Amino acid sequence: MEKISHLVENAFMIAWDYLEATGELGEPERAAGELLDLIESMVQRGERRRILIANVAIDTFKQRRRTIEVSNGQPEQAGAA
Repeated sequence: MEKISHLVENAFMIAWDYLEATGELGEPERAAGELLDLIESMVQRGERRRILIANVAIDTFKQRRRTIEVSNGQPEQAGAA
């Protein structure tokens, strides 16, 4: 079984690499804190599947970012669901 610290690190890196590759990462310091908070919350609730953790963190991060952009009057990116 994977250590909790490795689980968090691996899930974080999966999410970070994906968001960076797609250009959706934004400001790195803020993104790092938000991703880590999301991942730690899932791990504290007992989730241990790193791919699921990373995917939920990515989806939640993207959804929150779109919500902030819309509330600030910025247009959504083309192709965003």
